Amino acid sequence: MDYSTFLIWVSSILVLINLLQHARKKPKKPTLPPGPTPLPIVGNLFKLGDKPHESLTELAKTHGPLMTLKLGSVTTVVVSSAAMAEEVLQKNDRFLSGRKIVDATRALNFNESSMAWSQPNQYWRNLRAISKTQLFSNQSLDAAQGLRHLKVRELIANMLEKSAAKEAVDIGEAAFVTAINLISNSIFSTNVVDMDSEFSNKFHSIVWGFMEESGKPNIVDYFPMLRPLDPQGVRRHMKAHLKIAFETIDGMIDRRILHGGTSTETTVTNDFLDALLDQNSGLTRQQARSLIWEFFAAGSDTSSSTVEWALTELLRNKNVMTKARSELKETIGKRKVEESDIARLPYLEAIIKETLRLHPPAPLLLPRKALSNVEIGGFTIQEDSLVFVNAWAIGRDPLTSADLSWFASSLSHGASYASLPSSFICLGASRWNGSR
Repeated sequence: MDYSTFLIWVSSILVLINLLQHARKKPKKPTLPPGPTPLPIVGNLFKLGDKPHESLTELAKTHGPLMTLKLGSVTTVVVSSAAMAEEVLQKNDRFLSGRKIVDATRALNFNESSMAWSQPNQYWRNLRAISKTQLFSNQSLDAAQGLRHLKVRELIANMLEKSAAKEAVDIGEAAFVTAINLISNSIFSTNVVDMDSEFSNKFHSIVWGFMEESGKPNIVDYFPMLRPLDPQGVRRHMKAHLKIAFETIDGMIDRRILHGGTSTETTVTNDFLDALLDQNSGLTRQQARSLIWEFFAAGSDTSSSTVEWALTELLRNKNVMTKARSELKETIGKRKVEESDIARLPYLEAIIKETLRLHPPAPLLLPRKALSNVEIGGFTIQEDSLVFVNAWAIGRDPLTSADLSWFASSLSHGASYASLPSSFICLGASRWNGSR
């Protein structure tokens, strides 16, 4: 055997051995976070119960702060600790910033123009840019300070009137109307609802219905093949809510166009609606009204429920109420409260943060979708998996020793829904810029 033949023979054997070795090696499966054993077809759907955030909190006590569930055909990871939430919401945000389109938002094609359910693409960035520059810049917030003071004075006047007449005050409804009119004046330069009006109650029910249908467990989201049937009627109910909401917003837009870009009730021009209607914005009517509606939905009921819960907890804890009143008396006295006073009211600020900890506006933050495989805590979150952050569980975790101030801030920024800063609406108390 000559030398060249020997080399060919040896090389062939080495290549064959190498191929056989690689063929025997099975690809290593990614290590998913632990979780309850799923049933065939339905997976762990029956584990959710009527209050998913509470059911998932109990499951996390057994399976850990990073937990995998199979909800129908959808792999879902649930985050139940501050440390894991920081990994998801901060350190790995760009890999976990996708959105799962819940079927309810497909009503009237709302999902196609929504900011909350948009993927992190150029359209979503354009909406953020418009919102930040036109509503949430320091200049815009400073310019609207007088408006916020006016709405708070109207709220106080209404409460004093009810007190004089010895009538009960619906705190949730009063705060809702104040929040709605703060938003509508920032957008339209006019009120949308009036205190104690029939339309304010109707508008509140529309907002609540929208929020409820958006967050309701829907079997279609876990079994997409059932989408044409809409067995729970979620999309049908959402369509009814959105139809009324869009008719109201369209009426405001049409009046603005009819009057040549100025409000009939004020002399304010160049407000948020003008910016949306500007041809340079590049937005269609559908996109503009969807964005406006998201501001109404995200900033009204969330803010009013936070105020209502804060007062409820104060009534439950008389000593806390006494300390809060003492701080106001010592810091403010008998003069009117100014926004500049907020920094000098740390106890009141702590009350708001504690309210957000105990009663987050959305117990389960808007679900994210993994854009690629991500390693967190020694486990792999697979591409296309859904990721839920259980804010309710995190707020009640007795083992959490980390500072939760960043998490409370993210809730007040409106990370719970559409990343719209609810604290901007909450009686004008804060000056946050929007962040996703």
